[in-house]
Amino acid sequence: MKTADSQRPRPGSDILRTALRRNIGAMAGGTVLMGLYQAGETAFPIALGLIVEHTMQDRSPGALALSIGVLAVIITTVSLSWRFGMRVLQKANTTEAHRWRVRVADCGLEPVARDAGLKTGEVLTIATEDADQTADIIEVVPLLISSLVAVLVAAVALGLADIRLGLLVIVGTALILSVLSVMSRRIGSSTREQQARVARAGAKVADLITGLRPLHGFGGNHAAFRSYRRVSTEAKHQAITVAGVNGAYAGTATALNAALAAAVTLTAGWLAFDGRINVGELVMAVGLAQFIMEPLKLFSDMPKYVMTARASAERMALVLVAPPVAAHGAERPAAGGDLEIDCVRYGALRALKFQVPAGEFVAIAAYQPRAAADLAAILAVRVPPHEYEGAVRVGGEELAALSVEAVREHMLVNPYDGEIFAGTLRTNIDPSGTSRTVAEAVEASLLTDVVALHREGLDHGVRDRGANLSGGQRQRLSLARALAADSDILVLHDPTTAVDAVTEQLVARNIAKLRRGRTTIVITSSPALLDAADRVLVLDDGVITAEDTHRNLLAADAEYGLAVAR
Repeated sequence: MKTADSQRPRPGSDILRTALRRNIGAMAGGTVLMGLYQAGETAFPIALGLIVEHTMQDRSPGALALSIGVLAVIITTVSLSWRFGMRVLQKANTTEAHRWRVRVADCGLEPVARDAGLKTGEVLTIATEDADQTADIIEVVPLLISSLVAVLVAAVALGLADIRLGLLVIVGTALILSVLSVMSRRIGSSTREQQARVARAGAKVADLITGLRPLHGFGGNHAAFRSYRRVSTEAKHQAITVAGVNGAYAGTATALNAALAAAVTLTAGWLAFDGRINVGELVMAVGLAQFIMEPLKLFSDMPKYVMTARASAERMALVLVAPPVAAHGAERPAAGGDLEIDCVRYGALRALKFQVPAGEFVAIAAYQPRAAADLAAILAVRVPPHEYEGAVRVGGEELAALSVEAVREHMLVNPYDGEIFAGTLRTNIDPSGTSRTVAEAVEASLLTDVVALHREGLDHGVRDRGANLSGGQRQRLSLARALAADSDILVLHDPTTAVDAVTEQLVARNIAKLRRGRTTIVITSSPALLDAADRVLVLDDGVITAEDTHRNLLAADAEYGLAVAR
């Protein structure tokens, strides 16, 4: 039987119910404490009225001292119940927001992408802002109940003085909530649209930052900035709309609450003037009329917060319930197995067919960059098996029958634009902290000069996306990470495009030496890497057109020489 944590929530309402059910204990304790706070706040004007009435009758120091003691107890109760009640609720709120952030992040990091139709920036917004706003429901419900307690206590106290005052509070509260519940629906729809537009703007700026360097290269940065400005302007206009709706809601709530308080005060004054309530009851009624505005405001704000939480929960559901892009099997490939591409058709690939036996170092010279990218995407399991024709076999097993986790443990595909993360050189090379070949990988990738430059060595800090490293240093750091993984099959896509020719020669020899006896495939046009390989496959127009050693191909194929010459 699955636990609440492992069950996959469906729509936004299910997410809210899960959050409420998971925090029922904290919410119960918080509700009791916040109810005590609101009851104490309500008791203050009631106590003042009683004190005025009895003090005027008794006119004794003892009665005055007792009154002061009662007020001290009420004030202490109000202070402590608020302090500990909010502590309990905010801890539960923060913990619940953390749980949903982890759930959304877990979905984003799954080996098989989900078909949510959202960009990375949008998922990031959902994992932060929407998770926080969804968790706010943990505080909303106890505050709603405690505010209701305060209104009911005030209505009962006023009703004991005169039934018309109690009925006025109950009827007025019902009318206020009816009006505001209608307005809150507009807030929910406007907030959903605002969150979607803000998420799109976030996704746009994330894409812009990622592609800033190439955009500058061909002068497309200004067009990209204009595109972001347009998306951001749309988000701004929607935010203004939401602010206007919220302002209208808040103004209406304040006006209605003030009208009810004024009606209670005027009615109490009329009853006192008519002799139907005494001076103490008048003081109590006036005090409650002023006090009741706070719980009424809190009570009337709750529909807005509920709609906002629900809108955020529905956006989280877009990620959490999205089906995986592809369904893979549960088998594991045989250790040290070979790799076979059998008549694969996808993108620029046309009936591509070749085989790499276990332990061989093969280079693939792709004349068209698109074909190289498509091949790397298929091997990295970024393309679902049903989207291409033919078969990819790892250790004799078809890729579709293998679990993605097992494939990636067995076969690592390192892209030419491998991401560099904020942290240290060491954590970028060995994120899990389990590799036994970090030193060998650093030496093979010639990252030793970068390590030697800094007193901290491998513990030297690296900024986000490797901002404090050069292009060649980032590429060698990414290569070191791939080599340190020590996988059975390693696929490298253009691993030396950002380094000089001398470094490239040394790196090529080091890769061949370090990976001796392990299956290695390099998709490249680098003469150094092609020469270091046991065999070169020429990929032209989507098919393998030739295969031999690099030097034999140079001697026999003029087109090959032109394609790889530098």
